[in-house]
Amino acid sequence: MSRPIAVRGKIVLAVLFLAFPVCAFASQTDAAVSIYGAFSGTTTSGAQSTNAQTPANAAGGMIELRHLVHPWLGYEATYSFNRANQNYTNQLFLPCPTGSGNCPDILGSSISANAHEITGDWVFSLKLLNLHPFAVVGAGVLIDVPTGGNYAVYYPSSSSLLSSSPATSTAVKPVFVYGAGLDWGLLPHLGLRFQYRGNVSRAAALTSVVQSTNAFMNTSEPMIGAYFRF
Repeated sequence: MSRPIAVRGKIVLAVLFLAFPVCAFASQTDAAVSIYGAFSGTTTSGAQSTNAQTPANAAGGMIELRHLVHPWLGYEATYSFNRANQNYTNQLFLPCPTGSGNCPDILGSSISANAHEITGDWVFSLKLLNLHPFAVVGAGVLIDVPTGGNYAVYYPSSSSLLSSSPATSTAVKPVFVYGAGLDWGLLPHLGLRFQYRGNVSRAAALTSVVQSTNAFMNTSEPMIGAYFRF
C-alpha cells in the first residue's frame, strides 16, 4: 500500500511544482505610449494593372493598455493615429481621335486623410530578467477620414489637363494586427518598449471619382515607446 501512496505523493508534488509559477505570478497592468512610422506599398488592380493606389508614408502615435493574467498570456486594447494620404492613378484606354489606336487617358487623385485605428489583441509574453519579449495578434477597425484632395484628368491625345476637387467619404474597414517586441525594464515600474506591428487591411476607398484597388495591403509600423507598470 505504501507504493501507491508514494506515487500519488509524487504526482501531487509535480502538480504543485508546475502550478507554483502561475500562483506566484501577480497579474500585471501597464499603459504605454509609442511613436512609429507607417510604411505601405503600392497595390494594383485591373487586367493590365491599370489601377494603382499608393498610401503616403507617415508618422504616428499609439496608446496601449495591457494586462497580463499569466506570465505568458494577456491582452491589450490600443488606439493609434497617423496621417493616411492616398494617391490613386487610373488609366482609361479610349479610342484616339485619329482612329489610330487606343490612347490612355490618365485619371489621378490625391486625397489627404487621417487614420484612426482601434484594436484588441492577445499578448504572448516571456520574462528574462528585466527583459520581456512578447508577440501580439489581434483585430480591430481602421477608420480613414478624408480632409481634402484633388483629382486631375490628362488627355495625351490633346495634351490637355482637367483638374477639380473630388467628393470624398470616410472608409471604415476591418484590420488584422500581428507583431512582436521587447519590453526593457529600467525601473521597477518604468521601461522602454520596442516593437514591430503589421496591419493587414484592404486599400481605402476615399473617393468615387477614382477607383480604389480594393486590394489587401500590409502596413509596417516599427515603434519605440515607454510603458508604466501599475
